[in-house]
Amino acid sequence: MRYSLLGVTLTVALVTLVGWLLAVGRSLLLPFVTALIVWYLINALARAIRLVPIGPFQVPNALALLLALIAIFTAATFVFDLVAANLAQLARDAPTYQARLEAVFATLSTRLSLQDPIELRDFLPDAFVTRFVAAGATFVTTMAGSASLVFIYVVFLLIEQSTFDRKYRALFTSPERAQAAFALREEINRRVLHYIGIKTAVSISTGLLTTLLLTAIGLPYAALFGFIAFLLNYIPTIGSLIAVLFPSVLALVYYDEFGPFIAITLGLGAIQFAIGNLIEPRLMGSSLNLSGIVIMLSLALWGAIWGITGMVLCVPITVVIVIVCAQFPASRPIAILLSAGGDVGPPPHPYPQVPDLPGQQAQASPDALRPPQSGARVVTEPVEQEKSR
Repeated sequence: MRYSLLGVTLTVALVTLVGWLLAVGRSLLLPFVTALIVWYLINALARAIRLVPIGPFQVPNALALLLALIAIFTAATFVFDLVAANLAQLARDAPTYQARLEAVFATLSTRLSLQDPIELRDFLPDAFVTRFVAAGATFVTTMAGSASLVFIYVVFLLIEQSTFDRKYRALFTSPERAQAAFALREEINRRVLHYIGIKTAVSISTGLLTTLLLTAIGLPYAALFGFIAFLLNYIPTIGSLIAVLFPSVLALVYYDEFGPFIAITLGLGAIQFAIGNLIEPRLMGSSLNLSGIVIMLSLALWGAIWGITGMVLCVPITVVIVIVCAQFPASRPIAILLSAGGDVGPPPHPYPQVPDLPGQQAQASPDALRPPQSGARVVTEPVEQEKSR
């Protein structure tokens, strides 16, 4: 009991220390984490490019990586220019929208014949629209300021990624443990890539449908709200609500009647419901294997540590934690508690049976190296066969 209590205490202390370091080192870690995400997306896009048939030829790996790098940074530059232009226009119009929003609340109080008028400050802080635009401008400025550092990190990751497998293999003295580590890494890559691929496709669909709906109704900044919907779709649960709230509030103050406001609210709500509750769960299946309450708690935790970036990354990080914890007997209960239904795969084996690594020779299992028990017959043929190889 004493040792188990000591282990729990040390684990809690270690987790607390790691969380504190992540929060304190936020300004240093976020550019590198962003670079890791971009590097991961570049490799995923490069794999897709290599699969495109070009007659009897296949796109070389270096060329595929270069094309993926150019495509992703070109798209990022285009999106940045679009968002910056829309935010600049919205910043100029913010005082007007703030005044009209206050007038809407005053009109609503008059129509309801309320003794105590409804004031905007009762629901939202003063200068809400201006503060929202300022927060968006600060976010864009911060991302632009760290873009050069992120680009440098990505370039170095691409240059050195050819040595990653060799270094990863050299970490383990036992080939079987190295094979198990490679199998674990492939499982993490498979599930994270599955999540990112589906989530990106779903987010693009949400952003496009949002832009088309707002453009059809005539609301300004449709492209900006479409990008916001795309980005917020990566944030579980609350992201969809916020994506509906922002354009609905603007419609409330932009139009003199409630018809467009109701149409935008219902239309965006229908888009978010159909994609988030009907289409996405069918595409995801059980690949996440995360409890709903765990997703909400991880959203709050990583949001407190890394802000919006932490909210976007909370699901992939938690998926990786579940996969890794399920591989060790001591941490397997944690994986079971974090999972959706308690199924985290078969119990871990100290020496998992996985395929041999390329160029490696098979070795005798650890059981064959143990001294024989008294009275037991010693079988030497497998060992002699190993020596003869």
